Amino acid sequence: MREMTPRERVLTAMRREKPDKVPRELSYGSFAPALMGVFKKKTGATDPAEYFNYEVRSVAFKPTGRRKGLERYLPKEIPQGAYIDWEWGNVIMPGSEYHFARPIHRALEDVTKIEEVEAYPLPDFLEPYRWQHIKEETENLHRRNLASMGELYTTIFEVAWGIRGMENLLTDFLINKEIAEVLLDRITEMRCKQAEIFAEAGVDILRLGDDVGTERGMLMSPEVWREWLKPRLKKVIKVAKEVKPDILIFYHSDGNCEAIIPDLIEIGVDILNPVQPECMDTAKLKDLYGDKLAFWGTIGTQTTMPFGTPKDVKKEVKERIETVGKGGGLLLAPSHILEPEVPWENIVAFFEAIEEYGRYR
Repeated sequence: MREMTPRERVLTAMRREKPDKVPRELSYGSFAPALMGVFKKKTGATDPAEYFNYEVRSVAFKPTGRRKGLERYLPKEIPQGAYIDWEWGNVIMPGSEYHFARPIHRALEDVTKIEEVEAYPLPDFLEPYRWQHIKEETENLHRRNLASMGELYTTIFEVAWGIRGMENLLTDFLINKEIAEVLLDRITEMRCKQAEIFAEAGVDILRLGDDVGTERGMLMSPEVWREWLKPRLKKVIKVAKEVKPDILIFYHSDGNCEAIIPDLIEIGVDILNPVQPECMDTAKLKDLYGDKLAFWGTIGTQTTMPFGTPKDVKKEVKERIETVGKGGGLLLAPSHILEPEVPWENIVAFFEAIEEYGRYR
């Protein structure tokens, strides 16, 4: 089989065909901050994507500045050490790792009237300064023969409960339905326009996702998910595919979301991530859905990567390639960002194993 370009490799695999070899990356493209320091010390490099030659890169909307109108949703006093998230209006206390930062005030947690939800200023994603670079960045990636992925992660549910509070939002689903409808519809409308911008820019993959699973099952019943989140996610996907019919839709949910996989396929999802092996049977999912769905991830970050040996890591990579990767349909990655407990030798073993076992014949 001829050597494919990185972009060809990703698109072939994610369209469930057999590439020359298995593509790879690290989840979220990088490491937790402490491990990033180890990477820089060990390699002298600053960019894991370039050092490890990922075949895919992300493009995203630029950050916002201080937005007017959020002040009314902030508490009167901001505790020392906390900062304001000017995207959504939450007040956050930083943690030792960036993804463990702790919101201490959510913008809409005290809201009781629909009018207050209607007046809440959504982020200014649709202003040109936030997105006018996306097409050029996408074209630059394609000139480098890299696959491009538009970042629309934490699409609807996670941002909704992030500003409303999870307990509040789940309660709204049952007894304050008008508040939930207004909030989710406003977010969905904005996400549809963002998806359209990504599709018009020509990205190969649109990365959507909301964590709706725990390790024991769904965060909510599948019926509640189907009522509140499925139709809105479907709208976002529909807009993207109407603009660019061959765009691949990536969907992320940590935990066990097996109960809604047929629904995800039905509304147009092409790629499931991260397929957390601690709570999902990766080979079983390939057998059940491998004719309709590609898989991205599958390597355990709660088990093998931090606590296994390099030999264990290579064994797991080999097993995934032989099962989930059979005939294509697999991009290998750890199922979450790698934490400080992960030995450097296991990271090296992960990439070495893909080179050793990942070539299709």
